[in-house]
Amino acid sequence: MISGHGPIWQNRMARKRLLIATVSLPALLGCGHALAQETVTTTLDPINVQERVESAFGPVKGYVATKGSTGTKTDTPLIETPQSISVITRDQMEAQAVDSLNSALRYTPGATGNLYGTDNRGLGLQLRGISNASGVFYRDGLQLKESNFTLFTALDSYGAERYEVLRGPASVLYGQASPGGIINYVSKRPTQENLREVEFGGGSFNRYEGKFDFSGAVNADKSLLFRLTGAAHMGDTQTDFVKDDRIFIAPAITWQPDADTSLTILANYQRDRSGWAMQYLPAYGTVIPGKDGKYLPNSMFVGEPGFDSYNNDQASIGYEFDHRFNETWQVRQHARYVHLTHTGEGVFGGGLTDSNGLEPSNGDYYRYADAGGTKLSGVTIDNQAQADFDTGPLAHTLLVGLDYKRYTYRDYASEGTVEDGFNVFDPVYGYKIGDLTPYTDTDTTQQQVGLYAQDQIKLGNWRLTLGGRQDWSDAKVYDNLAGGYIPEQKDNAFTSRAGLVYLADNGLAPYVSYSESFQPVAGADSDGNLFVPETGRQYEIGLKYQPTGWNSFITVSAFDLTRQNVVRYGNEGRPDDMFQTGEIRSRGVELEAVASLDFGLDLRAAYTYLDTRITKATSVVDDNGSSISNEGNTPFGVPKHSASLWANYTLGSGRLEGLGLGAGIRYVGSTYGDDDNSFKVPSVVLADAAVHYAWQNATLSLNASNLFDKRYVASCFSSGFGCFYGEGRRINGSVKYTW
Repeated sequence: MISGHGPIWQNRMARKRLLIATVSLPALLGCGHALAQETVTTTLDPINVQERVESAFGPVKGYVATKGSTGTKTDTPLIETPQSISVITRDQMEAQAVDSLNSALRYTPGATGNLYGTDNRGLGLQLRGISNASGVFYRDGLQLKESNFTLFTALDSYGAERYEVLRGPASVLYGQASPGGIINYVSKRPTQENLREVEFGGGSFNRYEGKFDFSGAVNADKSLLFRLTGAAHMGDTQTDFVKDDRIFIAPAITWQPDADTSLTILANYQRDRSGWAMQYLPAYGTVIPGKDGKYLPNSMFVGEPGFDSYNNDQASIGYEFDHRFNETWQVRQHARYVHLTHTGEGVFGGGLTDSNGLEPSNGDYYRYADAGGTKLSGVTIDNQAQADFDTGPLAHTLLVGLDYKRYTYRDYASEGTVEDGFNVFDPVYGYKIGDLTPYTDTDTTQQQVGLYAQDQIKLGNWRLTLGGRQDWSDAKVYDNLAGGYIPEQKDNAFTSRAGLVYLADNGLAPYVSYSESFQPVAGADSDGNLFVPETGRQYEIGLKYQPTGWNSFITVSAFDLTRQNVVRYGNEGRPDDMFQTGEIRSRGVELEAVASLDFGLDLRAAYTYLDTRITKATSVVDDNGSSISNEGNTPFGVPKHSASLWANYTLGSGRLEGLGLGAGIRYVGSTYGDDDNSFKVPSVVLADAAVHYAWQNATLSLNASNLFDKRYVASCFSSGFGCFYGEGRRINGSVKYTW
């Protein structure tokens, strides 16, 4: 059987059990006329006409982005990129009061951010049916590598200009990555125009927040620019006894001595003081009625109030250097250093003592204690050279690159018992926690070197993209408890991509592509054999449409994605053993339409169909001696159908000018609650709403997610202890002032 429940926390269980370019067109206007056979000529002063030209790295007005860098590492129109890419713009995030990566993905096809419900750490990511937070999250094109216990995906969304979601394998440009795709957090950058913004707000769960964003030129010739962005919030969460406090600040400086050279320095610091908002609950009382026909409240907390924390301190500093030598050659070097310190502790649910979670129970719940932490630091550098040239009728954009990343981290954790007696239907707290015993303490060093090349070729209306990459990676792990090194893992892989697009004159662009991925897997199987890298391959065909005269973009895609060498866990007799024999195949169709129309209407619609199957799995023996396998089953948490629609309308004239209303609806189909497909989690329909009013320099906003406060289960991976409640109604109000 294949076990898909493997985010950060599962690794613990397994051991024991992610230019703004402004073009100025000076115009000298002359006018003349003849009167009575006499010509008079008048010369007017120059008028500067400024047109904002969209960049793959800058802001977008409205919801419709037409360029992106994630799919090619070049400033390429999305319609010419032979792969599905969604862009969540700053305007959309503002309208929907997005405060996390999870909430940013709500209206994106093929992507899920809340697989683990109220989790506030950025876990629970799923792309094209592949549930994996590892190797997914990037900032400004550089991977933010996770440890076994924590990751960077909770990076505050207020510091993002936009998110770019590339669906499908991307190793040809980025090296080790999930086959489902990657998510690129594009940071806010300094602007030439003055920007001053402050915002205060508050809402559900005793939340209070403040934000600021300042940017502009430091000197008269605007060769030196700055930006300073900050945010802070404090409050509680839906889960009883769990707080959520944060401080975030992100300074940035751009130096542009001439039109061909620029250097941008980007930094950030984020301090999170929180707890375990996600709770491990049984299906009995969440998915199905519990004792006396009652359901557990979605605020249910199965931990201990005095022993619950999840604290992160993350910081980074990096730079982006760009220089153009001539009309042909330009070079770029992007680098970043990151540091993260994590500590956490909690009491977690381990299952009903008298039921498998699908049968009646008196509610007595087994619990255990866990505490640990991580100290992580890493360096990533990406060197790129780009050449734009012609060979006969072919126009080339050739990209060659060499990148390197090195991460070191220490993960340590201990566990202990918790006094019996806790009942989920009558929770009482204060039970004794036993002494904790270390069960893991490792120092890990991971390195990767990648050499890649890509050629984007133009011939008339045709666009051909070809790419290849060779990677070398190694991982060294020192076991502090055992006092020795685990055998070193050295892997190498070649990955490729090919794509073809035809740009029709009517705005249609059919495309086809093939892409591959690889991702090293740490550890060894039960026989001591080191795991080989996971690999992925995808075939995709689609149609993009960018109609002339309408600020809109539509993408329809169909794909066939295979993930190989999947690690799975043993049967009930060998729950701690892992085997690498699995394969998951995900086929599907995605539809996305975005529009920002002149009369004040913004739209985003999405639909996803997924047919995801476990296509290879080794049979295991159950307690009765029978051979069982989940081959042919659907992995947990993958809906066959999902859809969403969001509309926001703002009045542009009249007495109510500046008043806007937004509404959205989200449908998530039913999912299986485990890889054995022994039960299903029901489908859910959720509604969101917004009202906002802009007057002069001030904007008042009121947003509500899950407007009708529907109680629902986001997903389950086990009937006994692996179900997670989604968030109930959240209301947030804010006032923003710009000048």
